[in-house]
Amino acid sequence: MSLHLSNATNWFLQSPPLEFAISHLRNLLIGALRKGPIPEHIAFVMDGNRRFARNHHIETVEGHNLGFEALARILEVCYKSGVRVVTIYAFSIENFKRSKYEVDALMDMAKVKLQQLTQHGDLLHQYGACIRILGQRELIKQDVLEAVNRAVDLTKANKRAVLNVCFPYTSREEITAAIRGTVMEYSTPLSPPSQSEAARAKRTFSESHIARHIRAQQHLGTVAEENGNGANRSRSSSPVPPGTIEDSSADGEEYEGEKKAKQEHRHQQAPSSTSSDPSTASPSTHPTSAPSPPATSSPPQFLDPETITADTISSHLYSPTDPPLDMLVRTSGVERLSDFMLWQCHEHTKVVFLECLWPEFDLWHFLPVLVEWQWERRKADEVEGLRNGRKRLGWGRGW
Repeated sequence: MSLHLSNATNWFLQSPPLEFAISHLRNLLIGALRKGPIPEHIAFVMDGNRRFARNHHIETVEGHNLGFEALARILEVCYKSGVRVVTIYAFSIENFKRSKYEVDALMDMAKVKLQQLTQHGDLLHQYGACIRILGQRELIKQDVLEAVNRAVDLTKANKRAVLNVCFPYTSREEITAAIRGTVMEYSTPLSPPSQSEAARAKRTFSESHIARHIRAQQHLGTVAEENGNGANRSRSSSPVPPGTIEDSSADGEEYEGEKKAKQEHRHQQAPSSTSSDPSTASPSTHPTSAPSPPATSSPPQFLDPETITADTISSHLYSPTDPPLDMLVRTSGVERLSDFMLWQCHEHTKVVFLECLWPEFDLWHFLPVLVEWQWERRKADEVEGLRNGRKRLGWGRGW
């Protein structure tokens, strides 16, 4: 009964006079939204298609078809409002655990809908949106993969907006792939740098450099202390002749020269003390050239692991060039992320859980969410402006 009532309502609203009035009102509301700040990146968890089908006693596949119609409505609202990137959770890797009938139906529907978006896709071309598929493509059936590649190729020239289709996808798999890519990057040897490049690449304040510097200073201090003690003992053992003036600098130079001569003499006499063979007793009688050490190549150089940051991991995600996620919306009243955009959600991401099912989601559900986000953003900008003003004037250290 409710489905028939909904169909009657849609038929009434689609009458030419009402359709024109509603379209004009929608354009006015969207134009008003554009006067304020607009999220650059919005993600949707399109949940509730199966429940909608059960509630209205229709096939599950028909519920997914109605969900696609809701997606087309929301994409138009987003792109017309000025949203640059829209990311949708189209198919989770966990969905392969569903019945084969439903999985095959979802795959076939994805192929058909992608063809509709690209071949008859006035929406994507009108707003200059390109399609990008995020996920494990190797899990997609061959015929569906061909449709996916065709959709990507047909829209790759569009540069004004982006539609990210996560299919099939989980955030854990994306993070794992990003870490794997980072490890491969930092395990690949670098080409030998020039001396100037090596000097610029040296990180003065790295932990390893500081540790080496401290150990070197301790070693030099120990050597200097031992040399100083040896010099004092040498001076105390050799008396100064009476009637002469002691010159400390001269004594030091003589001591150093004598010490160096003794070391060279011991070095030359070392073979005779360790060998009883007369042929090897004196190096001067049988001069031989020492064998040159084998030529060894310099060890390979790698990127410093201490330079790995969150931005390094982000650069290896499926969509590294996307702006930060401003808003994540999930329908059907379920309050969990379901392994979606876990890395991209940050301290400023607004997460919204709505009670309506995805096929019911439209501008009238989405408008209050956008207005609330704009109000929160204006308030945050005002607070940030006050803080910056007080810092410039030197006020309010506690702010």
